[in-house]
Amino acid sequence: MKTRLIILASFLGFGFLAFCQNPVIGKVYDLNQIGIPSVKVSILSTNAVTFTDKSGAFILKDIPKEPFTVQFFKEGMYASYFYFQPNEDNTLFEMVLYDNIRNLDEVPIVSAKSPLEKQSELGIKMDKLTLEKKNFGQDVPFLLDAMPSVVTTSDAGAGVGYSGIRVRGMDASRINVTINGIPVNDPESHDVYWVNMPDLVSSVESISLQRGVSSSSNGAAAFGASLNLKTNDISKNAFGVLDNSFGSFNTFKNSIKAGTGLIKDKFFLETRLSRISSDGYIDRASSNLRSWYLSGGYVGKKSVIKAIAFSGKEITYQSWYGTPESRVNGDINEMNAYADRNYLSGEERQNLLNSGRTYNYYTYANQVDNYQQDNYQLHFNHSFNYNWKLNIAAHYTHGFGYYEEFKVGQDFADYGLNNVVVGNDTITTTDLIRRRWLDNHFIGTVYSVNYSKPKYNIVFGGSANTYLGSHFGEIIWAQMASNSNIYDRYYDEDGRKNEWNNYIKGEYFIGNWSLYGDLQLRQIQYSFIGKDDVSGEIKDITQNVDYLFFNPKAAIHYKLNNNHSLIASFGVSNREPVRRDFRESTPDSRPKHETLHDFEFGYLLKYKKIEATVNLYRMDYINQLVLTGMINDVGGYTRTNVDKSYRQGIEFVVKAQPLDYLTLNGNLTLSQNKIEVFENYVDEYFDLEPYYAQKREVFENTTMALSPQIIASGGISVRAFTNLNIDWTTKYVGAQYLDNTENENRKISPFSYSNVAINYALKNVLFEEINIGLQVNNLFNTMFSSNGYTFSYNYNDTSITENFLYPQAGRNFMA
Repeated sequence: MKTRLIILASFLGFGFLAFCQNPVIGKVYDLNQIGIPSVKVSILSTNAVTFTDKSGAFILKDIPKEPFTVQFFKEGMYASYFYFQPNEDNTLFEMVLYDNIRNLDEVPIVSAKSPLEKQSELGIKMDKLTLEKKNFGQDVPFLLDAMPSVVTTSDAGAGVGYSGIRVRGMDASRINVTINGIPVNDPESHDVYWVNMPDLVSSVESISLQRGVSSSSNGAAAFGASLNLKTNDISKNAFGVLDNSFGSFNTFKNSIKAGTGLIKDKFFLETRLSRISSDGYIDRASSNLRSWYLSGGYVGKKSVIKAIAFSGKEITYQSWYGTPESRVNGDINEMNAYADRNYLSGEERQNLLNSGRTYNYYTYANQVDNYQQDNYQLHFNHSFNYNWKLNIAAHYTHGFGYYEEFKVGQDFADYGLNNVVVGNDTITTTDLIRRRWLDNHFIGTVYSVNYSKPKYNIVFGGSANTYLGSHFGEIIWAQMASNSNIYDRYYDEDGRKNEWNNYIKGEYFIGNWSLYGDLQLRQIQYSFIGKDDVSGEIKDITQNVDYLFFNPKAAIHYKLNNNHSLIASFGVSNREPVRRDFRESTPDSRPKHETLHDFEFGYLLKYKKIEATVNLYRMDYINQLVLTGMINDVGGYTRTNVDKSYRQGIEFVVKAQPLDYLTLNGNLTLSQNKIEVFENYVDEYFDLEPYYAQKREVFENTTMALSPQIIASGGISVRAFTNLNIDWTTKYVGAQYLDNTENENRKISPFSYSNVAINYALKNVLFEEINIGLQVNNLFNTMFSSNGYTFSYNYNDTSITENFLYPQAGRNFMA
């Protein structure tokens, strides 16, 4: 390889010492001196782009006067660069590209992205170097906190344990997540639990977050945003890495990984072991996390086979109850009033009064979530020639575990048990400890065929997946056992979900225009059988339901010149309800599926030292599912469809490098998130008959819950010395309502915080490289809450509201 590079450098040096405003005329070859079609030829400083024709020839116009760099890129080959100096003469330029089929980039994702995804990765992608600088052990959402339109939160308050992410106000169940193109979202709840994949980032090459309805290859069920993780590329050289972090709240991360590199240019193996532990910011919100990663495979001349396995085991003390607002505010009178109306015991009252803002409702020693998830992937990529490529992947995920709870005063009848008779007394309740289990299997395949030409490329792909989920509850201890035995199952329900989708998409180039289309057909068969806990009552919930969705998408891109582009897109996405919506309803009260129409219009600016995007969006929902407080025909507060609602806004993203050692970046989202007509139902209780009723309230043009109108982030990165980097970020999130009534008494106040990170690289001292990093989060010790929930009721015509918040840690550090 070294000899080839010397020959190539000598070859390229001939006659290319100067260049002017005349076009670059040339040809691109492979090692066999055969012209390569469809190579992207671009000037990095101006964004001027052309493609080679069938013979590999190209003409690159609009040449700048100053020196410039040209990039030659084609999927499946190493990118090459050449630096030109001004000259008056035209030059017949020749370039040789080498095959590079060693990475795992899925062909459809790379070759047929929508124009908005393809033209700019500004603000939506984090590469390996950036991830390594940020990865001190916090969960993936916290690494993405500075991305546009993103709000993150942590139940434990410090980013280790259960954490969440919202994009444009949409929760995690509406963000489609894939790892190497394999779906990750739980098929029943639609959620992603990052705590099940601790330290996965140590084995990740890049993360991309796409806002809006993105292309079908980003996930069949993308409903407003998609998050795509790509695991490590195949390393050519052997390596070993030891990574240790420690910090506030007794947080430790230890990771060791190693790889063989390419053995005989054909075989490779990579592995990692990690552990993360933390006491958490919230009382008792500890985390004990373990994970491993293993990949290996074979590299041929036209094919790559890569097997990947990774597993995570978590034991976290529960902190998802939240903290009463009165406790967060330190209002003793309101805390006592809360304790009175919620019948807290003396011990529970003292816990509330004495805990501070780190209060945790749970005190039982083993109130934990205990879960393990094993993931297996097998990828096969084959390049038939420069035009045709095939990608097939098989996957299997097994998740199993439980969360344990101590429950006081539980009715025997709710667990299918007999009352206990002692003498003349009948006992109807007992204290008990229960475990609620999930044991699930997810298996399937993802596939695509890509055909590319200089003027267009087409992808046909799809997936077929099956999910089997067993849900059951066990009683492991009871003060009064009644007729129960240890590990008695008081409910047992099995779910099965089959899903397949096929899509065809492509892009066509004509002059300064590119046209993109994407048609997807998705079918779902969902059924479950058995008994489950519905609003505290064991009921038979056997149901079957089928869906067939058509999701079209289209986009158009127009390049005004080398520095300015316009992009417009439209996409439709349909989403089925989640398991809870089915479980807590009947076919008569079952909610309808949701439909999203997403309109996006973007402007892209790109110069040598500044890049910026402006994006307008309008997301129209039909039958969006929200909580209204209404009780359905099985007594559950399940979600209900609202006829019309929308999210609209404008997103600004900018990155500038005024000096070689200084980089500035920032983003700002201004939005409106409205439900046109919202019906809210409030429980009413009376001392006299009728004792209970529901009051209906109607609101018009009301703001959606947990959807701030302003989200902003700004950062400065300074390379102080050759190996020293300092990064500063500041985040601001506007006010968030806790429900959809736009009530000022049910709101999270605006907040902002700043983080600073210092990284120093010591090279060729004992080891190839030693990196030392310090990250200080929430530098100015801001006391804020980033998430919460609320419920209200009336008692004898007196309105009572209970707000619960999730306080985040003050100043804390990792090193």
